Amino acid sequence: MTHSSIPYCGAAPVPADLLLAWNLDPVLLALLCLGLALGWRHLGRAEIPVRARRFHALAFAALFFAFVSPLCALSSALFSARVAHHLLLIALAAPLLALAWPGRRASLPGLCALALLHVVLVWVWHAPAPYAAALSSDALYWLMELTLLGSGVLLWRALLSPSAPLARVLFVHLGIVAQMGLLGALITFAPAPLYAPHVLTTEAFGLSALEDQQLAGLLMWVPANLPYLLAALLALGLHLRTEERAA
Repeated sequence: MTHSSIPYCGAAPVPADLLLAWNLDPVLLALLCLGLALGWRHLGRAEIPVRARRFHALAFAALFFAFVSPLCALSSALFSARVAHHLLLIALAAPLLALAWPGRRASLPGLCALALLHVVLVWVWHAPAPYAAALSSDALYWLMELTLLGSGVLLWRALLSPSAPLARVLFVHLGIVAQMGLLGALITFAPAPLYAPHVLTTEAFGLSALEDQQLAGLLMWVPANLPYLLAALLALGLHLRTEERAA
């Protein structure tokens, strides 16, 4: 396991250097390009809808922005940027990948288990101690990122499956909204900074560590829930239209 005092995304930048702080890790770039190319090739088969390739490309654009753009470096300075980074994974890239690579069947126990797994991982990796450990170890950093993204993709595939029962889909969506809101509220209203890696890195951006933490909590409280609420409303609307046609 690789340990370092410098996070994977690099040392916390100052605002003047932020736009130049791109992550040009050749291994990361090669893996992103390979994943994009292989997926694009497989999804180009005649029997697969064209929109699947678009969803796949958009998902990799989100991953590129999260890991290669200056957002990666900014997340070393601001916890709010780290939360935005994670939201790109679980609330944008994950559903896009699920749309590109849809699941065919979703059992009730499987759906609930995936929801529980994803929720537990979100809470664990945003707890102060595991979070600090992930920023001091490249191996733990990638474990954090891949488990958040992977569990998100699996959950969204189950939620978007045509065989998923509507009532359970709505229940899971609302459950995730509730737990994300609770986690966001706990972070927002904490009376003191909780995340040691950012205590000394926020002032350059005009924020105290506590203000940065409050902004992160608000991001998790509101924007993080919008994809789940939208998906729930779309599922309900589709069900109602189906019922109307049947009648």
